[in-house]
Amino acid sequence: MKTEIRQAAQAGADIVELRLDYLESIDEDRDIDALVKCCELPTIATFRPAWEGGQYQGAEDYRLAVLKRAADAGCTFIDVELKVAEEFLKTFPKESLEGTGLILSRHDFERTPPAEELQAWVAQAWDIGADVVKIATTAQTITDVRQVIDLLQKKRGRTIALSMGDHGQISRLLASKFGAFLTFGSLEKGKESAPGQTTVKDLVSVYRIHQQNEDTQVFGLIGNPVSHSKGPVLHNASMQSIGFDGVYVPFLVDDVDAFLSAFPEFSGFSVTIPHKQSALKYGVQHGDVDVVAQKIGALNTLVRLEDGSLYGCNTDYLAAIKAIENALRSIGHEDLKGKNVVVVGAGGAGRAIAFGAKEKGANVTVVNRSKESAEKLAADVGCSVRGLDELLKGEIRGDVLANTTSVGMYPNVEHSPVPAKILPGFLVVFDAVYNPKNTRLLQDASAAGCAIANGVDMFVGQAAEQFALFTKTRAPVELMAEVVASSLQ
Repeated sequence: MKTEIRQAAQAGADIVELRLDYLESIDEDRDIDALVKCCELPTIATFRPAWEGGQYQGAEDYRLAVLKRAADAGCTFIDVELKVAEEFLKTFPKESLEGTGLILSRHDFERTPPAEELQAWVAQAWDIGADVVKIATTAQTITDVRQVIDLLQKKRGRTIALSMGDHGQISRLLASKFGAFLTFGSLEKGKESAPGQTTVKDLVSVYRIHQQNEDTQVFGLIGNPVSHSKGPVLHNASMQSIGFDGVYVPFLVDDVDAFLSAFPEFSGFSVTIPHKQSALKYGVQHGDVDVVAQKIGALNTLVRLEDGSLYGCNTDYLAAIKAIENALRSIGHEDLKGKNVVVVGAGGAGRAIAFGAKEKGANVTVVNRSKESAEKLAADVGCSVRGLDELLKGEIRGDVLANTTSVGMYPNVEHSPVPAKILPGFLVVFDAVYNPKNTRLLQDASAAGCAIANGVDMFVGQAAEQFALFTKTRAPVELMAEVVASSLQ
């Protein structure tokens, strides 16, 4: 643990939590003094019992005595569970803590209780004598985070409020924005002490937790999944480079309507799989969506206007078409006019590329696992439909094959949407997946002698257009390309 304490300081932590319940054994007289002494940063001593989500399963009176010993050793704070706070203070009155702050905490590892119940926990903690109140609930959906943010906005003293789990991650990433006393980070992935934690390094360097304030504008990626996205790395580095007071976070969203309604203060959104079409519907109902996005039937960008309404558009199609045409030019072809383009997938990206290729004068064919979705897209764009089984058997040939599905995305990097044997039937193969940059599909296409266009060029291009809309400033495109390239290495 001493090594980890030093690593935390080096990573940029402001305070170190000593999770005593993770130690295999503990000598309270020797070990606690040594741990506190070796830590140059302020400390929180936590000895979490199994009944509150921790590791300790021994006698309760011993556990509470160890926490008192941590206070005697000079810990800045000790964390005592709200359920036993009165018992603790009967044995160890607050004045006996001699300057050590008392954090009273309450956790719910199954749900986010109603607002009234949360407020009752907070009131109880203050009444008992907390110096800091900590409330940690479990988010079943991202909209559960709304209640945690409301706790912070109504706080009467130093408060830690967070939602555990992947759906609640934004409560940790935006803690400083909403005035939390602190947030928690792990030293590295795989060493989280609670579900949904990110690393100290990412909190400090990617999400700039120390620079956030109440005026910081919040942007992010609406999708499911979102953990693979390089959007936070790209947009946050770009915002920092121009001195823009904003932060870009991943939003793990199940229901777009519920999410956008729950967080009207957020300033702008990128939209990815599987929400591009439902986001379009919401944008049309609650704001203004440009004509191109409505023709495509999907959007990938929403921006909050000054009056609170939303403006929606699609920056995917121009970036994708540019990447494909650059690949064509590399083998002596001018553009897409008259070319036969086979689009795999009928979701938001598929609609964007089918529409864009059709506008460029290409002959477009859509193949998709769901024939109904493919037929709808074909009717909207004015193109043909073929069966996915025909493509997989090599019965469809063309000039360009464009994969717009998520097949091959990290971590499933060995997967490909089509077998390698069919690829010699195409001049150019495009893959909208950008993580990894060189997907299995593109590796197979190169081996087959095809020119390739990767998802990174499309990703950077569409992100640059979004950035300009978010910040009203020209995007640092070269920096964006460098950031994405380095993050994929």
